[in-house]
Amino acid sequence: MKKLRVLTLMHEDLVPPRDPDSFAEDKIPPWKTEYDILYALEALGHETLPVGVHDDLGVIRRAIETFDPHIVFNVLEEFHGATAYGQAVVTYVELMRRAYTGCNPRGLILAHDKVLTKKILTYHKIATPRFAVLGRGRAIRPPEDLCYPLFVKSAFEDASLGISQKSIVQTPEKLIERVHFMHETFGTDVLVEEYVEGRELYLALIGNTRLEAFPVWEMSFENWPEGKARIATEKVKWSYSYQVKHNIQTGPADLPAAKQKQIVRIGKEIYHALGLSGYARLDLRLDPQGKVWLIEANANPDLAHDEDFSKSATAAGYSYEQLIQRIIKLGLAHKPAWKEALAAG
Repeated sequence: MKKLRVLTLMHEDLVPPRDPDSFAEDKIPPWKTEYDILYALEALGHETLPVGVHDDLGVIRRAIETFDPHIVFNVLEEFHGATAYGQAVVTYVELMRRAYTGCNPRGLILAHDKVLTKKILTYHKIATPRFAVLGRGRAIRPPEDLCYPLFVKSAFEDASLGISQKSIVQTPEKLIERVHFMHETFGTDVLVEEYVEGRELYLALIGNTRLEAFPVWEMSFENWPEGKARIATEKVKWSYSYQVKHNIQTGPADLPAAKQKQIVRIGKEIYHALGLSGYARLDLRLDPQGKVWLIEANANPDLAHDEDFSKSATAAGYSYEQLIQRIIKLGLAHKPAWKEALAAG
C-alpha cells in the first residue's frame, strides 16, 4: 500500500507524550493503545497526525481541512465524556466524506445498546441469556420470570465498569441492593440477566462483508478462590497485581475443531445480524453442556499490541503492523452512503 496520510482520533487526555520513555516502567500508561497504533502507523511508513478530542467537533473538521487525510483511524470511545456518543463522531467523519477505520455508526449503536443487541439476537434465534431491564428513577421490582443467580450490570457502560463479584446475586434482596448501587453510581439503566456458568471465551472477527475469524481465545482462572464466579470483573481486566495474584491469563482456547468451527459460525451470524463492519470482539460463554452464549458484542475493542484482539491476530499469523494495515484497507474499502451516491453518479 502507498504511503497514506492517517488522521488518528483519540481522547484529548490520551495523546501520547513526545517522550514516552519518561513514563514509569512499572505502570501501564493510559495512552498505551494510542501509542502502539501511532508507532505501527509510522513503522508502516504512513504520515500520521494524532488529534485529541473531548467535546468539540470543530477540532476534527479543522484537522480534516488542513491535513486532508486519506483515512481517519478512530481510537475514540466517547465524546463529551459519554460513551453513548462515540458513534456520533464516526457519523460526523462520514458526513465529512472521509474513509475511517472500525465499525459503521449503525453497528456501533446496536452493539453499544446491550438490550437492543439481545433483542435482535433473540429474533435471530442466537443464544443470549434471558434478561430484564430495571430503569433508573423507577421502583426496583425483581423480575419473577428469571432464574437465580442473576448477573447485574450497566445497560450501556463498557470495559467491565461496575462489574465485581457482587454483580452476581442469589436473592431478590441482593438484587435490589446491587441495582440501587448501579443506579446511584453510574446513572444508567441496569441490565439483569441469568448468569451462565462456564468458560469465558472471546472471538475476534475482522472484515466488512467477507469475514475472517482469529483463533478462539479464552480467559483462564488458575489460582481462583473456591466459590467465586469466574467472570471478567473490573479488577480482573485492569489490575495487573490482581492478575498476577490469581494467575489470570488469556490465550488460545483448547477446543475440539468442531466446536471451534461452530463458535466461528455463530460469531459470523452475530456480526452480520448487528450490521458490524471493520472489526469486533465477541464475548461468549461456553456452558458445561457445550452451548455457546453471546454475552456482549464489542464493536470497538482495544487494539493495544498486547491485548486479546491483537494477540489472537498474531496467533492467526498477523504481525501487529500487518493487523493495523489490514484495518486500514478495510476502512478504505467500506462503502458508506456517500460513496454509494458517488458511484451512482
